[in-house]
Amino acid sequence: MIVGLTFVGLIILGMPIGFAIGLAGLVGLIDMGGSQFLAVGPGKVFNGLNIFPFLAMPFFILAGEIMNHIGITDRLVKLAQVLVGHFRGGLAHTNMLASVFFAGLTGSATADAAAFGRTLVPAMVKQGYKRDYACAVTAAGSIIGPTIPPSGLMVVYGSLMGVSIGGLFAAGILPGLVICGICMMVIALGAKRNKLPKSEESAGFKEIIDTFISSFTALMMPIIILGGILGGIVTPTEAASIAVAYALFIGTFVYRTLSFGALYRMLVSTARITGVIFVIIAFAGILGWWMSFERIPQAIAESILVISDNRYAVIAIIIGTLLVVGMVMDITAILIILAPVLVPLTEQIGLDPIHAGIVFVVALNISLMTPPVGACLFVLSSVTGEKLERIAVKLMPFLLAEVAILFIFAFWSDAALFLPRLFGFAS
Repeated sequence: MIVGLTFVGLIILGMPIGFAIGLAGLVGLIDMGGSQFLAVGPGKVFNGLNIFPFLAMPFFILAGEIMNHIGITDRLVKLAQVLVGHFRGGLAHTNMLASVFFAGLTGSATADAAAFGRTLVPAMVKQGYKRDYACAVTAAGSIIGPTIPPSGLMVVYGSLMGVSIGGLFAAGILPGLVICGICMMVIALGAKRNKLPKSEESAGFKEIIDTFISSFTALMMPIIILGGILGGIVTPTEAASIAVAYALFIGTFVYRTLSFGALYRMLVSTARITGVIFVIIAFAGILGWWMSFERIPQAIAESILVISDNRYAVIAIIIGTLLVVGMVMDITAILIILAPVLVPLTEQIGLDPIHAGIVFVVALNISLMTPPVGACLFVLSSVTGEKLERIAVKLMPFLLAEVAILFIFAFWSDAALFLPRLFGFAS
């Protein structure tokens, strides 16, 4: 009890989540056996980070930073626009499809929201869209980024829980594409009601081919990453380093827009983003050890199974827990704290580890756009100046659609495991 109160109290006081986790863990160690248990802390912090696959995370982030800087975003948006821009609500459809293309570069929802918040949202407003609706479309599409690989959250989950990262990458492709398709259906169904503009004419075949050729180097990035991992040629960490080398080559010798000064700034940015995540992971090692010592995961699993041992009811409880906690807490911290607690429960109901992993990841990604602490909502509100609550209202149809997709993949194991089985990651 004292550990939970300490953690909640520190969060309320505004302490960064990583340090709140660490201090709560230290309180737990003292509560276990006095101050002499504090000697365990440094070892748990080190062991929390001493996991080789974690190296993939900064490489993926840096590759995305470079590809975004050298002008790839504009090329991908242009490609999406010539493909779907002629429909009613063409820029909204473009926004959603561009999120799929962008996902293969950054794997970050907030990066997607920030990039499109600065570019596509103003363009949509200029063409006649309401700004709150444009922001809602951008937020809905942003979670495709960390669902379709590469995904930092999948790297964290796979590393901590001993699940194949390649298998998680394969499992994320189909849900990400379905989210895009269903959200485009939501846009189409509400096009007349929202009075979305329609383009005068569609792009010609030559324009489509020319745009595809100009975007080819960008589209090769996810092919290199996924092709290497799913084909069993490279590990996720090796694929991430190859992606950085590819991005550096394209930026230096093809587009010639990458300077040493810009590269330095991107390295600093990558270090900051990675540092925040690694602080959370490191200090969570202490809290996780305390929770294991106190048998908290087993107690929670037994409590839930007392309520119901029905497979679908347990999955619904897990999803509900993740979505509710995700409304008020950082998703990386949630994953690190709750995965060791809830994953044993998924094992008891016979859920495949990769299937359980993709349910966790998609549920937490959705919480990136739920108020009051949805990171993507805050990014868009900050970038565009639109009120967060107005964005949240317009986002509701997309949010309901994406939650429905989450439950479909959670309950339908054949759909969730179709690609992992195809590539030999699941039986």
